[in-house]
Amino acid sequence: MRARLNGLAKAEFFQGVAKRFLVGELKQVTRYLDEPPTWQAARAAVAEQIGADTRVIVAHSLGSVVAYEALCENPDWPVTDLVTVGSPLGLPLIFQRLSPLRTDGLGAWPEGVLRWTNIADPGDIVALVDTLGPLFAPGPYGPVEDKAITNGVKMHDFARYLTAPKTGTAIATGLQQPPA
Repeated sequence: MRARLNGLAKAEFFQGVAKRFLVGELKQVTRYLDEPPTWQAARAAVAEQIGADTRVIVAHSLGSVVAYEALCENPDWPVTDLVTVGSPLGLPLIFQRLSPLRTDGLGAWPEGVLRWTNIADPGDIVALVDTLGPLFAPGPYGPVEDKAITNGVKMHDFARYLTAPKTGTAIATGLQQPPA
């Protein structure tokens, strides 16, 4: 079933349908994608939370899109690790519109970020494309590290993602001194 859904997500017809029905129903996604004042305000809200000692960003759902784009715009931030959970970054209708635009078919690695861990529940429809490593250029320590977890019947629940041991490990790794 998952293979069929992944194939469907890549179909040109589905992308139009997804935009109208899936994303159309999620007004916040549509607004973020289509309204510059909305994405500017969202990225500014992330920027307000970044301090001199911020090493790790954990971003869920649409927040992972906002955090990714904000990191790409701000390579001077002290952030060394990005942890995305339940991320729609791989969905074609979002991936194709990311800023910065793709180069040679690959999304940009946020400059300054050393490691990126992507955690997804295979049943999470928001993270339908749950493997981001092949979609983005590799970073200083390799490609996006994709990890699967099971959140049970609450596949997209942030609390379940945040309390998963694989998420905790990714955060702890980012809080340690980066390798030389």
